[in-house]
Amino acid sequence: MHWIVYVDLDAFYVSCELRTRPELIGRPVIVGADPSKGPSRGVVLSASYEARAFGVHSAQPVGQASRLCPNAVWLPPNFREYAAAARQVRELISRHATPISVFSIDEVAFGAETTDATEVDRLAHRVQEEIRRDLTLPSSIGVSASVTVAKIACDSAKPGGVRVVEDGAVAEFLAPLSVRSIPGIGPKTEKFLGEYGVKTIGDLARDLPVGARVRLGSAAGALVELARGRPKDRELPRDGGPRSRSVDRTFALDLTRKAEGTQAIAEMAEELAGGLTDERLAYQTVTVAVRWSDFTRTQRSRTLPTARTGAGAMKELGPRLFLELWEDETSGRGRAARTLSLRVERLRPETGRQLTLDPHVA
Repeated sequence: MHWIVYVDLDAFYVSCELRTRPELIGRPVIVGADPSKGPSRGVVLSASYEARAFGVHSAQPVGQASRLCPNAVWLPPNFREYAAAARQVRELISRHATPISVFSIDEVAFGAETTDATEVDRLAHRVQEEIRRDLTLPSSIGVSASVTVAKIACDSAKPGGVRVVEDGAVAEFLAPLSVRSIPGIGPKTEKFLGEYGVKTIGDLARDLPVGARVRLGSAAGALVELARGRPKDRELPRDGGPRSRSVDRTFALDLTRKAEGTQAIAEMAEELAGGLTDERLAYQTVTVAVRWSDFTRTQRSRTLPTARTGAGAMKELGPRLFLELWEDETSGRGRAARTLSLRVERLRPETGRQLTLDPHVA
């Protein structure tokens, strides 16, 4: 039997910080912009489980998190440290299996070939223990024959557990779980399905009404098959590498001057390039996105002729993309900017040399 072993690092940013701040273990810790240092519309990047007990969660506005957990310890993010820790985890897992598939900075998976569920359970526990012992990082692991089911099993094992779901037990395992447990189903789809009386995956297994199938399109059949214990995604992505990396900046006051935006993008490029350097990754596509004051979002991308390393191409191309978005906006509605995002895609391992000396970024 082919198994997918899905590893998720628990409260990853916080866990990285606790490696050098062991005195904070057991206390509510939040990684994000400390609201006590001035107005901020930033969001929680990571929260310890002690902070989560107060209702704090990732992507929550920092002001709300501060009200829920007034005694929390706030720490600024150190993305280079997080990228370095993520690379260490991947190197450790590669001792057990290659290739590995990277789904995000704190989630990776690999395949295991064995007919024995007990054996793959031992492997998962061994990997988990090595990550804890060698890197001082907690993790949760889910194991199944499907990527989606392994991911759901991993979520159900949090924090710090291991859950193995054998093929014949998939439908039974999924049945009592909320449809939100399925990756990709967010609050809107959950609400939509609830209108048809579908609240659990077990409800989904009894099939969907015609109206729901029409609105969901081709995804409907795959969801029902998953709920019935017949998931289709039994192979990991072949590229085995990260898809993108990004940084965001939310401003305390809406951005109204383009010079401030170009400066922010340049600073974000340095931060993002530092993480890529630690991960030994090159990039070929650069994207800048702006979330405006009315919460709508626009973006522009450019793909370079060759892959690049370092901040140079991002610092040249990123501000240019931002100015294109800004000029379009000022000639139209003229909204102020709330959040800027810089993202790079088409990532690949560095070759150990400068990939191009061409300074022109078209």
